[in-house]
Amino acid sequence: MTSSLTQVYPIIWQDDHVLLIDQTRLPKEYTRIEISRYEDMARAIKTMIVRGAPAIGIAAAYGIYLGARDIQSVDRQEFFTQLEAVADVLRRTRPTAVNLFWAIDQMLKTAQETNGSVEQVQQALLERAKAIHAEDIETCKLIGDTGLNVLPTSPQKLNILTHCNAGALATGGYGTALGVIRSAWREGRLERVYADETRPRLQGAKLTTWECVQDNIPVTLIADNMAAHCMKQGLIHAVIVGADRITANGDTANKIGTYSLALVAKAHNIPFFVAAPLSTVDFKLETGTEIPIEERDVSELYEVGNTRLCPTGVEFYNPAFDVTPAELIAAIITEKGAVKPGELRTLK
Repeated sequence: MTSSLTQVYPIIWQDDHVLLIDQTRLPKEYTRIEISRYEDMARAIKTMIVRGAPAIGIAAAYGIYLGARDIQSVDRQEFFTQLEAVADVLRRTRPTAVNLFWAIDQMLKTAQETNGSVEQVQQALLERAKAIHAEDIETCKLIGDTGLNVLPTSPQKLNILTHCNAGALATGGYGTALGVIRSAWREGRLERVYADETRPRLQGAKLTTWECVQDNIPVTLIADNMAAHCMKQGLIHAVIVGADRITANGDTANKIGTYSLALVAKAHNIPFFVAAPLSTVDFKLETGTEIPIEERDVSELYEVGNTRLCPTGVEFYNPAFDVTPAELIAAIITEKGAVKPGELRTLK
């Protein structure tokens, strides 16, 4: 049995504001920033101070409350009109992560269903945001423990490869893909984590390795293009990733590079798992071709810090996500159980 795990909470509600770990400064600097206005929350989501689909949803929920708190009108209809404008600002921050839209819809539903004064609606929104936050932490722990049931049984201690960051930093706490890894470490089923660096923003190198170090979990960083070589050498026993949106048939959008990782895992007969809460499943979309793919600023590609990597005149293409077809996924691990992609509807 390993030592107890360190709990990382990227989002904290404190008194009358939100505290966010500034993930753009990790691992060099651990700092929290204070968010008291919905406009600042929208900016934090857009600039990836807070990132990861579940964490984005939580942040958006608090953003709705902060916006509602600042609405001065006591007229319910005018209040709802202004609240919808707040929601629209938050919706425009990140188009791919469905948890953002799910959380906003949950908050607006709470507002509409709450009787009484505007002040009572505002208080109900704060309580719902806190509930979404708390539920996510418990959901991740369930995902972690559920994942133990589908991991390969041999060898006893596994080397698991993960991509990007689907840990505590990407959720309310504990993590989805890294939640399964944390549970495996707790139960003595994990030998080592292999973390892809995850170009171009390097979330694997900066964030996943940071979380592992906090928990004293053995971790080896590899470049994204080393995965196939490591698999061929017998270093990898399973792959577990998170998700930003899963469609009804099991197609999964996740950080760019996930699709190629699934392909090489299939070629080496290594199981490829997706770990995500059911709130990440968009049952309104049938297949991955319908998922909107965010494209980010191309400076992420050609600059690292103040260093330019390529000559002027080069053109760039910088999609933040790709879609892994359901047939490449061994199981989708949720808080309600682990199922084959085609069986997702049974959990709805």
